[in-house]
Amino acid sequence: MPFEIRSYQEPDISSVVDIWERCGLVVPQNDPHKDIELKAHFQPELFLIAQLDWQIVGTVMAGYEGHRGWLNYLAVDPEYQRKGYGRLLVEAAENRMKELGCPKVNLQIRGQDKQALAFYRAIGYVTEDRIGMGKRMEQPEE
Repeated sequence: MPFEIRSYQEPDISSVVDIWERCGLVVPQNDPHKDIELKAHFQPELFLIAQLDWQIVGTVMAGYEGHRGWLNYLAVDPEYQRKGYGRLLVEAAENRMKELGCPKVNLQIRGQDKQALAFYRAIGYVTEDRIGMGKRMEQPEE
């Protein structure tokens, strides 16, 4: 099987979490299994998987709420980085959101992630004069 981008399927979960862990995307305040479960119930067609020869090599979780699109959990297995798979995942997510009428895509990058910043700049994203804010709507489990 050659390279393809497709929607997430439930059997993908362990491979997806493994890639996210190896890419440093899993942090204590985010349970990746819970994030996947939530996304599987809301716009699951925007949760994309990159697959090469039957192996999952990348993911992106996109969303569009009617005003702006968002990209989350873009990850490419470290063994497959710098081969264009991240760009293809972003383009696929952008195209799906564009079909929904999305006029603009936003994303957030952790401040210390210089590699992600360079990647997004290389594919046309720019730093905007914004302050990212967030509020947890649930308490983390102890």
